[in-house]
Amino acid sequence: MNLEMILATKSSTPIIGQLATVMGWIMDGIYRLLNIFGIQNIGLCIIIFSILIYALMTPLQIKQQKFSKLSAIMQPELQKIQKKYKGKNNDTAAMQKMQEETQAVYQKYGVSPTGSCVQLAIQFPILMALYQVIYKIPAYVGSVKDILASAVTSITGVNGYTDILQQFITDNKMTRVQLIMDGSKATSNSVTDFLYALSPSQWKTLAETSQFAGFTDTLNSTAKEISHVQNFFGLNIADQPLTYIKAAFVGGSVLLAIVAILIPILAWATQTLSIKLMPQAAQQGGDSQQDAMMNSMKTMNMVMPLMSAVFCFTFPVGLGIYWVASAAVRSVQQVVINKKMDKIQIEDLISENMKKMEKKREKAGLPPQKITNQAHQSAKNINKIEKGSSNTNVETRAKKVEEAYKDAANAKPGSITAKANLVKAFDERNKKK
Repeated sequence: MNLEMILATKSSTPIIGQLATVMGWIMDGIYRLLNIFGIQNIGLCIIIFSILIYALMTPLQIKQQKFSKLSAIMQPELQKIQKKYKGKNNDTAAMQKMQEETQAVYQKYGVSPTGSCVQLAIQFPILMALYQVIYKIPAYVGSVKDILASAVTSITGVNGYTDILQQFITDNKMTRVQLIMDGSKATSNSVTDFLYALSPSQWKTLAETSQFAGFTDTLNSTAKEISHVQNFFGLNIADQPLTYIKAAFVGGSVLLAIVAILIPILAWATQTLSIKLMPQAAQQGGDSQQDAMMNSMKTMNMVMPLMSAVFCFTFPVGLGIYWVASAAVRSVQQVVINKKMDKIQIEDLISENMKKMEKKREKAGLPPQKITNQAHQSAKNINKIEKGSSNTNVETRAKKVEEAYKDAANAKPGSITAKANLVKAFDERNKKK
């Protein structure tokens, strides 16, 4: 199946499919609300929909940023532990101690090692579901599918309609559409896909098809209504920007071509801005593996916006509008979050995490304060140098030396220690002379 194909069939992927259905209701609700005020525009719906969904995701973004801020503070301590146990992967006892010390650092700052993963695990299906809704408008926005319903019924009532549509797709080089078969006939959903992907000129050609002469008025009225809904600053959101650019070279509108070119440019610019506003982790010298990972991330941050711009030329305008709108919303969102994060002190953040941790332990019937103190003590011990570096060890060794001198003074006659004392006394008498 062509990856660029628009499907009226909903996603069957667990969780993502259910979330997409709910988001489809929201998108359809936005369309119906705008329709009350006489506004029928899917492009505008996409923008409002993107703003709403990302606004609802703000709390998740803030939690992610808080974890990132603490992670930057924790990283030197975690690297120190990794360096301490480097090359001891086969030593079970050492690996266990490494895990304990690592866990102590996380407890010290009141965070979970899986904290970041949990936030990403929550956000990922939401973003995938959001993409499904934007990419498959007819499947999730019932109001749009209803516009095409009468035309779909008329077309599927014609004998041999599948072959007629397939030939039309081939003649017009409609690479984004593929008919889904149910036996020997194309499904009504795939016919909906086909109609939604038509440009105004292709609607006119379809209405002139001899086999569909009996319902030309239905096709023309449907074309007029769906084209109005799909219009966005003169562009049809089901068309590709590349189509308008090519048309400009053979007498088409230059102004529309300029507007079409702006879609990929804005997609690149807004995504680049969004990435730059994200807090960037400082590169730590001395760790080749982490440095390589950081360099890889920098490269990806440069390449991804460029890839989006390239894809925008051949993907529907509607998808480009979503990319631009979502990146713009994320940029504004990030500015607000950055201001909020700048006001938060690390100590306050740790204290907040500790309180949450203590509440969880209290629910589990564990003594939270005791565990917290142990975590702090364990984290402090990580920074000590092994063997003979602590004050306790120094005092112990000094005490043992003092006791040894006392034992030597009371040595038994004839013992090695007694003979050593005689030599010592002889040397001291000679020094006095």
